[in-house]
Amino acid sequence: MTIAQLKVAAGAGIAAAMVCVGVATAQMPSATPNKSWKAPRTNDGTPDLQGVWTSATLTTLERPREYGTRVVMTDAEVRKIEGTEADYVANAAKQGDPNRRETAGECTNFQFGCGYNNFWIDRGSKVVRVNGEARASLIVDPPDGRLPALLPARQQQLAAQRRGRGRFDGPETLTLAERCLLSFGSSSGPPMLPVLYNNHYQIVQTKDTIMIQVEMVHDARIVRMNGKHGPKNVRKWMGDSVGRWEGDTLVVTTTNFNEQQSFRGSTPEMIVTERFTRVGPDSIVYKFNVEDPATFAKPFTGEMPFYLTNDAIFEYACHEGNYALPGILAGGREDERKAEENKAKGLPPPPRPARPTERDEE
Repeated sequence: MTIAQLKVAAGAGIAAAMVCVGVATAQMPSATPNKSWKAPRTNDGTPDLQGVWTSATLTTLERPREYGTRVVMTDAEVRKIEGTEADYVANAAKQGDPNRRETAGECTNFQFGCGYNNFWIDRGSKVVRVNGEARASLIVDPPDGRLPALLPARQQQLAAQRRGRGRFDGPETLTLAERCLLSFGSSSGPPMLPVLYNNHYQIVQTKDTIMIQVEMVHDARIVRMNGKHGPKNVRKWMGDSVGRWEGDTLVVTTTNFNEQQSFRGSTPEMIVTERFTRVGPDSIVYKFNVEDPATFAKPFTGEMPFYLTNDAIFEYACHEGNYALPGILAGGREDERKAEENKAKGLPPPPRPARPTERDEE
């Protein structure tokens, strides 16, 4: 690991260390609509979505290729995934020996050298269940549960943007998450997707505005009800979200994304349509559709539950004040100095860390 990589890991570790929360996921309900159940109403008569919700799950965004077009997992497959996670958690909770360092992937509690040990992780303990089905992926369309391919023209644009720019050239070349500007892995969204930790959302609702407080990096999404999107030259973090009610479903359409915010290579012209339907006292079915004809070969759709939790939203400090950025950039300069030394000695340059992708940050 290079010095620059160590600095990045240290900054991320500070962020994680400030925001530990528990998730009551031992017995997740199935997000199955109950026809006899009626959603509570706000004073204006609309379904009440308020509360603190968690999206933590073991189910991945994209479907593992071995499932093919099969949306639903068997009971045996579910037991294997959930059992493996339970075994991992039990092993990670064991008291470690403070006098030795871990090997890769061996972060037990109270040992040294881990950016994150399992104490800080918030990935849930169950797979996603919607309509009683144990889903093999969050993406349900295309049929293979995979993200559509990036168009060749967009791949060329992204390559041109990266050309000649080192990851540690300056603050602007670091990811938004490293700069503590926006949560990583599309946690704040849209679409709002589960990541490594801090998968909590608090919904506060009025007749004209719905606020979704994201625990990760304390992002706050503001949904303006029954409004119109702003002019295209006004580009916002998390886009411009406008909501409406279709029966008991909240439908949110988001456009006008900031050019620095990208979902898996998307352009600022991406349109995300989300649907929030409360199907029981402790569950919301969250469905999202992503369209960006300049990036993806076709639109794609995902579906997952949000579960009501008694946990509170905690402050996310990140590396507060961006104190880690000088260290990250200093590490970059040190790597460059070593590369010059190697060049003078006729040696190959030391390996440079690759730029992380959103897939890495999940």
